[in-house]
Amino acid sequence: MTIKLNELVNIPVEKRSGVQTDFFTYKIDFVLDQLDLTDDQKNSIAEKLRYHFEGLDLITTTQIHDLIFRALKDNGLGEKADLYEQYFEDDQAKFSRATNVQANIERLFDRNEEVVHENANKDSNIFNTQRDLEAGVASRAMGLKMLPELVAKAHMRGDIHWHDLDYSPVTPETNCCLIDFDEMLSNGFKIGNAWVASPRSIQTATAQMSQIIANVASLQYGGCSANRIDQLLAPYAEINYKKHLVDADKWIAKDLRDEFAREKTRKDIYDAMQALEYEINTLYSSQGQTPFTTINFGLGTSWIEREIQKSILEIRIKGLGKEHRTAIFPKLTFTIKRGLNLNPSDPNYDIKELALECSTKRMYPDLLMYDKIKEITGSFKTPMGCRSFLQGWKDENGKEVNSGRMNLGVVTVNLPRIALESKGNMDLFWQIFEEKMKLCHSALEYRIERTKQAKPENAPLLYMYGAFGKRLKKTDSIDELFKNERATVSLGYIGLYEVGTEFFGDKWEGNQEAHDFAESIVKVMHEKCLQWSKESGYHYSLYSTPAESLTDTFCRDDLDKFGSIPNITEKEYYTNSFHFDVRKHPSPFEKLTFEEVFPKYASGGFIHYCEYPNLRQNPKALEAVWDWAYDHVGYLGTNTSIDQCFKCGFKGEFSATARGFVCPQCGNHDPQFCDVVKRTCGYLGNPQQRPMIHGRHVEIASRRKNMTSEMIQHAAKYERAKQSDSQRMVKQGPQS
Repeated sequence: MTIKLNELVNIPVEKRSGVQTDFFTYKIDFVLDQLDLTDDQKNSIAEKLRYHFEGLDLITTTQIHDLIFRALKDNGLGEKADLYEQYFEDDQAKFSRATNVQANIERLFDRNEEVVHENANKDSNIFNTQRDLEAGVASRAMGLKMLPELVAKAHMRGDIHWHDLDYSPVTPETNCCLIDFDEMLSNGFKIGNAWVASPRSIQTATAQMSQIIANVASLQYGGCSANRIDQLLAPYAEINYKKHLVDADKWIAKDLRDEFAREKTRKDIYDAMQALEYEINTLYSSQGQTPFTTINFGLGTSWIEREIQKSILEIRIKGLGKEHRTAIFPKLTFTIKRGLNLNPSDPNYDIKELALECSTKRMYPDLLMYDKIKEITGSFKTPMGCRSFLQGWKDENGKEVNSGRMNLGVVTVNLPRIALESKGNMDLFWQIFEEKMKLCHSALEYRIERTKQAKPENAPLLYMYGAFGKRLKKTDSIDELFKNERATVSLGYIGLYEVGTEFFGDKWEGNQEAHDFAESIVKVMHEKCLQWSKESGYHYSLYSTPAESLTDTFCRDDLDKFGSIPNITEKEYYTNSFHFDVRKHPSPFEKLTFEEVFPKYASGGFIHYCEYPNLRQNPKALEAVWDWAYDHVGYLGTNTSIDQCFKCGFKGEFSATARGFVCPQCGNHDPQFCDVVKRTCGYLGNPQQRPMIHGRHVEIASRRKNMTSEMIQHAAKYERAKQSDSQRMVKQGPQS
């Protein structure tokens, strides 16, 4: 039963920090529920609250706390009053511990699992990673003190999540970006004490790129990306080609000169791209990890651009080192475009076939569907890092700008908690939702203001030497790069599936009313972002959070608060953003059909994944999904079985167990003698050094084993249609 305090909802409440909020009766209702009071006892307390506050223009949280405590005592509920007081004291103590720098460092030294395994791509045994973790736990404690108190406590309680608290707000760093490599390579740049001139070969260009990536990754806390790398690097490979033509004129017969120069350039391109792959995977940023890097390619049409594309894929297929391990970075995003590489008659279709082979063996590349990305985000570009997308934007001269722009940070709302607090009451859901949106807005406003406090000299490569496009002077305001919606700041969300489950049961995927409700939630968040952008001049975007550990953290918080709730908290993890429940077994087409509506609202960050069994012998089945997806989704990842055991030679799916991932053939789980690769968020990761902490990988493996025949049948039908089309093309000849 919900207590009756409706008369008080219009009276503002002043928090202990001095901030005023609306009066939310559900919070009092929840506290009294926790005390296991009868309906009569709850309504008796409600009467006292109404009597005491009637006619007041303002209520303080201290008054509410004291009055509830006295009312419990007056009703002969002394033990309940003590429990209520303890609840408050525990909450205060939790915040005190979280802001205690020494206590948090001691947790790290004690090898607390939550601290040392916060990131599957960070090896906490390495000195520089340990140093980053030490700085991180101290920064979290100090950061909570810096945040507005409402935001800090909401983060602590699990209502929202302030991302990357180990870096921000203690330092006013930015999150992720599209590096403006074209500007930097064309005009030169400075790193440390060295001025670096424009490269005169593709080998030098990729060497400079790796140095830029290492430094950018050390000056921000999120991922960085290179857009259209095949077109970016083509002019530098052209320099190689012209040099080889000069040599050919001296030493090679006239009719062989061009082919000689091309062959030498192909070798240069392959060596340069291989060097870039190895350099990125051997780099360590100041954060104690390999830079989270994404490269995009696929739109180039010249012979040089095609060679760059092929080299990237061939190198990834080959693998790293003598054991041919799967490279984790850079993340590869391959662009598919109708008329260029989608269909067998397209000029770059052969490269798409190579991308298919690569995905069946290495999971990457992920796909960017050119037309859909333009439709969703307003212009074509690769994501910044794993999934954060910039929106189409033009400068004061009307020129479209993507590279050199950035994201200022993310705050994620715990949607399942709102649903659980509303107890199935749709009206109450939207009331609580409004409260959380105001809280998120406040947090994001603070992110913007804190980031603006940086100075160009704090991150010279970003602000003064071209990584962020415009080159500022020391005395300039970095807000020049943020305002007028040039940068983005993101509202994230988790657990749309669990919200639907609370209101419509755990089989709601096929319920149109339930799906419409889920869509309405994402739509309203999108509309909030548009409103905040219009009011501020900064671009707020809706972001489908890639929560590696937050899906567990939020759920653990709610398990403590609400207990074990079937199909919601009992799983001990929540579902990422808008994704289909990992425990279900849809075909790829069913999954993508369910998900495709959401990115048009969450255009600030999204990706779709499909789970497959081992596809190395059946790439046409994967192509059937890719081609169907072209007109449905913008960004698609392939998750398949690519684990390897170097003891027995097994290739496929390692078993997920409490001690980590184990070879099902020989039981090996030693990271030195196996290569276990999973998608841990938007990136791939090597989680064999990280204990299994949730059931998601078990569920995903089960989904792969239970793939329906629909995918294979669709692939066979698609292949027959393509063969028929090819035969028609042979008979008719090439079309103009």
